[in-house]
Amino acid sequence: MLKQIEGSKAVADAVAACRPQVICAYPISPQTHIVEGLSVLVKNGTLENCEFINVESEFAAMSVAIGASATGARTYTATASQGLLYMVEAVYNASGFGLPIVMTVANRAIGAPINIWNDHSDSMSQRDSGWLQLYAETNQEAADLHVQAFKIAEELSLPVMVCMDGFILTHAYERVDVPEQSHVDRFLPAYIPRQTLDPVNPVSIGAMVGPETFTEVKYMAHMKNRLALDVIPKVAADFQKAFGRSSGGLVRGYKLEGAQTVVIALGSVLGTIKDVVDEMVAAEIKIGVLGIIAFRPFPTQAVRKALAHAKRVIVLEKAFQVGIGGIVIENIRHALRGTGVKDYTVIAGLGGRPITKDSLRNFFNAACSDQVDELTFLDLDQALAESEILREAVK
Repeated sequence: MLKQIEGSKAVADAVAACRPQVICAYPISPQTHIVEGLSVLVKNGTLENCEFINVESEFAAMSVAIGASATGARTYTATASQGLLYMVEAVYNASGFGLPIVMTVANRAIGAPINIWNDHSDSMSQRDSGWLQLYAETNQEAADLHVQAFKIAEELSLPVMVCMDGFILTHAYERVDVPEQSHVDRFLPAYIPRQTLDPVNPVSIGAMVGPETFTEVKYMAHMKNRLALDVIPKVAADFQKAFGRSSGGLVRGYKLEGAQTVVIALGSVLGTIKDVVDEMVAAEIKIGVLGIIAFRPFPTQAVRKALAHAKRVIVLEKAFQVGIGGIVIENIRHALRGTGVKDYTVIAGLGGRPITKDSLRNFFNAACSDQVDELTFLDLDQALAESEILREAVK
């Protein structure tokens, strides 16, 4: 149903249509409106047969989600930033136990210094946790990805993070075709768990594993995670048939035909990048865009195929590894090894700094002529930063 709706409310409605049986909630901006919206739907009876649990912390939220999922309940939670860090111990347990929990991460910067605005440093910090990670470009895709996430999670018995840019998407009002209950019911079957804790037939999960088999356990987890590379596009194709629109998948190309330079990014910034690329293509510059939707597991072969004719790539990242540089670029280099494709990394939008069309256009034009450094911080006030570094060095 088409609605002019806040992104958080669209996600709440989409999650509710998936009929979760347990929702574990702790507020932290910018995800709070999602769980608030779900609490209203539970209280007024729109979402039936669901236990909404207010917990005392993010760690408790994930711990309760683990307990609920282990007993066979379809389970959902949401978090952001420091909240995600607070639940990290349990985040790793959820994937280690193979529990199909779905969690929204409303992407927000990690302090210090304190910053409540958007970048990808929170979810990127958990890229090796064993959770699948899907990144939404728009609020329409955010709503759609949650419906797909439950199906993916339950088919693989693995947890899924759906990452949507905090404030940029969560608090934006726009037109969204919110998945209707009857359509979701046909698309998403009733949850049949692979494993359940049952007092009648007691079992243990999460038992200690010694050095003699720990490597094998981790290898099995790796191989199971890689199965998602087949499941994610299949679910996206099924979703398109059921709902009549393309959403999800591993990667999505834009104006790649004939493109010698390809800009790669995740999340809502893709919209601004596409606007700039449209202008550059109109000026007969051979440039295109590749949006990565599934960052974990990383779709190496899909990326390599999409970039088969590129001479250079520009990877725009909204997070980075302090002391070395980009995160996404390392995955791209792995996908492109042996091809000789040039690569440039631009760090942009940290802590919610605006990413303007003018700044992108200037950087892309320079990169197309190979006139940029391998690593660039977009719109960096170099003089300010260097003066502070010098001041601290003098002390």
